[in-house]
Amino acid sequence: MTAPAERIVIEKCAVATVDADDTEYPAGHVVVAGDRIESVGPGPAPAGLDGVVRRVDGTGHLLTPGLVNTHHHFYQWITRGLATDHNLFDWLVALYPTWARIDEAMTHAAAQGSLAMMARGGVTTAMDHHYVFPRGTGDLSGSIIRAAAAMGVRLTLARGSMDRGESDGGLPPDFAVETLDDALAATEETIDKHHDASFGAMTQIAVAPCSPFSVSTELLRQGAELARRKGVRLHTHGSETVEEEQFCRELFGMGPTDYFESTGWLGEDVWMAHCVHMADPDIAAFARTRTGVAHCPSSNARLAAGIARVPDMLAAGVPVGLGVDGTASNESGELHTELRNALLINRLGSHREAALTARQALRLGTYGGARVLGRAEAIGSLEAGKLADLVLWRMDTLAHASIADTVAALVLGAAAPVTLSLVNGRPVVEDGRLVTADEDAIARATRDEARRLARIAGLTG
Repeated sequence: MTAPAERIVIEKCAVATVDADDTEYPAGHVVVAGDRIESVGPGPAPAGLDGVVRRVDGTGHLLTPGLVNTHHHFYQWITRGLATDHNLFDWLVALYPTWARIDEAMTHAAAQGSLAMMARGGVTTAMDHHYVFPRGTGDLSGSIIRAAAAMGVRLTLARGSMDRGESDGGLPPDFAVETLDDALAATEETIDKHHDASFGAMTQIAVAPCSPFSVSTELLRQGAELARRKGVRLHTHGSETVEEEQFCRELFGMGPTDYFESTGWLGEDVWMAHCVHMADPDIAAFARTRTGVAHCPSSNARLAAGIARVPDMLAAGVPVGLGVDGTASNESGELHTELRNALLINRLGSHREAALTARQALRLGTYGGARVLGRAEAIGSLEAGKLADLVLWRMDTLAHASIADTVAALVLGAAAPVTLSLVNGRPVVEDGRLVTADEDAIARATRDEARRLARIAGLTG
C-alpha cells in the first residue's frame, strides 16, 4: 500500500497563478502534495487535510510560480566585471582567450555561483548554454549537472559547441573549439548519459551550437538532425547584433533567420537567445514555426545590442521567455532584474507605455519560460497537477509595503525577499537563504577560481 503524500499548506497570501486566465486571489492558498500542486484557490485551504507536515502563514506575501531562466552561461560567473564598455564582437575578442582556459573545477564553482544567485532570487528552473570545451579539461558538462543536482534546482543544460576557430575566421582560439565530429559525438554522449524526458525531470539536455559566427553550417545542420533523432530541443544565439546580420549576409548571402531556416533551425522545438534585430518577416517566420525566444534585456543593454521587439513577437504569437545571459554581460546574474528591465526597456521602444504590463513581464519569467523550454505542461503556472515549483515573496517590508498592487510591486519594485522557494515540493530557499548549499563557501570558491583563472590567463601578475 502506497503511503499518502506529505502535504505542505501555504495560505493567507496573495496568489498570482499565471494560468491561462491570469487568475489571481487577494487572499488564497496552495496545497502541495509530494512533488505536485494539489489545489489552488481563494481563501484558506480545505479543512481536514491528511498528512499535513507544514503550514505556512503567507500573510503579507505574494505566491507565484517559480521563475524560469531560459538563457545563461554559468562559466562566466568567474569573469565578471571585465570588458565593461564593449560591444558584442569586441567583448568576445577580449574574453575568449580567458574563457579558453577554464577547467572542470572552475566550471563547477562558476555553476554553483550562478545557480545560487538565481535560486536565492526565485528561480526554480535554470538553463545553461555551455559551449567552451578546451581540450583535456575534464567533464565540464558533468560538473554543471552535479552543481544543479546538489542545489535541488531544475536544469536544462544546452550542450553547446564551436568548430570555427580563429584559423577558420571565427573568434575563439583554435584550442578552445572542437572538430565537427567530436562536437556531435560529445553532444550525443551527453544526451544519452543525462537527458530525462519524464514529466518531473530535474535534468534535460538540448543541442546547442553556439552562434552563426562560431560554428560551421554543417554543425548546425547535423546538430538539428541529432536533436530530432534524440527527441531533444535545440538552442543557439540568433540576430543579437547588427554585425551578426552583416556577417550572415556576407558569408551566406542571407540574413540570420533565413540562414537558420535553411539549416533546419526553425521549429517549435527550437529557441534562440536575444533576437534583437528582427524585421517583420523574421517575426512572422518565428510565429509560423513557433520558434521560441529567450529575451535578455540586461545583457542586450550592457553590450549595446539594442531593444528586442518583444511586444511585436508576443502579438504575433512567438513564444518568449526571459534569460539572465552570462554574467560577464550581466553581473547581477538573477532573473528579477530581467522582469523589471523587460518592462522598462521595452517601453523605450516604439510601443512606449503600451509595450508590456507588469503581469506580462511576470508571465515572460514564468509560463513563457516554461513554454520556451518545452515544459509548459509541468511548470510555469500554479495549477493542480503541475510540479510544485513555487515562490513565496515577502511584500510587507519597507521596500514594498506601500505598493497597492503586489504583482506590480514584485516586477517594478526592488528585489523582493524570498521567504520560501520549493522545487518539486522541497525547500531550496528559506527566509532569503539557500538551504541546500553554503552560500559563503560558494562565494569563497568562486573568488578563488576567478583568481586562478586570471593568473592562468595572464590577467594578473
